[in-house]
Amino acid sequence: MFEAKIANGNGEQTLSRDIYRLGHRFDFFRMLSCYFTTVGFYFSTLVTVLTVYVFLYGRLYLVLSGLEQELSQEPAIRDNKPLQVALASQSFVQIGFLMALPMLMEIGLERGFQTALSEFILMQLQLAPVFFTFSLGTKTHYYGRTLLHGGAKYRPTGRGFVVFHAKFAENYRLYSRSHFVKGIEMMILLIVYQICGHTYRSTVAYVLITASLWFMVGTWLFAPFLFNPSGFEWQKIVDDWTDWNKWINNRGGIGVPSEKSWESWWEEEQEHLQYSGKRGIIAEILLALRFFIYQYGLVYHLHVTRETKSFLVGLWCIMACDCSNIVCNEGR
Repeated sequence: MFEAKIANGNGEQTLSRDIYRLGHRFDFFRMLSCYFTTVGFYFSTLVTVLTVYVFLYGRLYLVLSGLEQELSQEPAIRDNKPLQVALASQSFVQIGFLMALPMLMEIGLERGFQTALSEFILMQLQLAPVFFTFSLGTKTHYYGRTLLHGGAKYRPTGRGFVVFHAKFAENYRLYSRSHFVKGIEMMILLIVYQICGHTYRSTVAYVLITASLWFMVGTWLFAPFLFNPSGFEWQKIVDDWTDWNKWINNRGGIGVPSEKSWESWWEEEQEHLQYSGKRGIIAEILLALRFFIYQYGLVYHLHVTRETKSFLVGLWCIMACDCSNIVCNEGR
């Protein structure tokens, strides 16, 4: 919750007039310093996650539309071994070395490079990449939502050590919209890409493309339970399941807190949409249009379009489904 509060604050700071005026008045180097010391980290985090989404949906479109299979038949693309070797070495250097180099240099200059190497190995054993990848989703979600809708508020976080067991319902309330939903979405994208894709399957290129993405999916889905004290104790699991069923089945209403009812929690999670501006609503609609890519691929893989690749065919199918739903609802 502390990271969520800080991300909300940086989102409001990004929208403020102060950053706008500083960016216009500073010279180039001071502007870079201002970016690095204020909102730059959160903006770069948001761009990183958005890049993952663009990459996955771009690959999904290529696979479902059949363009990937057609492109793979081109000799210039299929037999381009130098490009594959260059991409493999680039991925190894950028992901495996350059990401850890600043930390190694900082610890090495302060305490010696042997200590820096031992600290780096110890951090891997303590699952530090899992924690920091999970915090990446927290920063991205709350920073992006503040940019779209505003509404940053005070969040009581506390300053003590977390040594108590968090129930499953509490983890779900905290991380559902920010991690679990996005993790399941990425998992579905990777599964569809694995089933329908034929170009990179069983190759080193496919492993290089999807290994880090599968790691992000696993981290966003299971990190809260992995770091939860006594998270895998059987009696705790039974108690969490009982509490979860009670939370799901309770009805919400006036005066019912989100900790007691799923309905109250859902209304609280959607509350920011009621006070959002037109630009935020339009941005939400545009972002939700990405789900039509699934329908686009489903239509063409069912062979009901007579080999037509026009995107308008999918739009007409969507309109037909919407009209049928309206007719059914009116009939009721």
